[in-house]
Amino acid sequence: MPVYIIEHLEPEIWEWCLMEYENISKIAGRANLWFTNINSQDRNAKKLEKFGKVIHESVATLGLKNACILDPEVPKTLEPEEAKSFDYFIFGGILGDYPPRKRTSPELTSKLKNAQARNIGKKQFSTDNAVLVTKRIIEGTPLKDMHFVENLTIPINEIESIDLPYCYPLVDGKPQISGKLINYLKKKKSF
Repeated sequence: MPVYIIEHLEPEIWEWCLMEYENISKIAGRANLWFTNINSQDRNAKKLEKFGKVIHESVATLGLKNACILDPEVPKTLEPEEAKSFDYFIFGGILGDYPPRKRTSPELTSKLKNAQARNIGKKQFSTDNAVLVTKRIIEGTPLKDMHFVENLTIPINEIESIDLPYCYPLVDGKPQISGKLINYLKKKKSF
């Protein structure tokens, strides 16, 4: 079973990050999930222990072999046969900006010289959905056989809504998004 590694690259562990990380734990399984680059002084660091292994050092210091970084800016797409040969899949724990700032390459890929880098398409995914898509590829489904929806609109009330300009894989015909995140968006007072 591969290990999914989330290299946390935000200045703190925001509530939104926690919701995505909890969802990743459900997707990958707690035993298969590591969080790296975690500041032990962060008020939410302890909460991550419920979701996976917490490592305070950067993944770049771990000397991992057989590792694959998921980076939308690299030219080669992860394929099922190749995916089975990797022991570690590394993702940037980055809250997305729109338009994307393309942070994965400079903040993660460039620091892991021994890892191979692959994309899962050129669209921007939330971290939990990047893990889900990668897991499906590992399980044998090529990216070209998956279905997605872009630009998800979340109704907040009768007159307001929030547009999320990201790519969401369809699960049983519905976009994959955490129910906790939807509730958070509906209750948030401002953005």
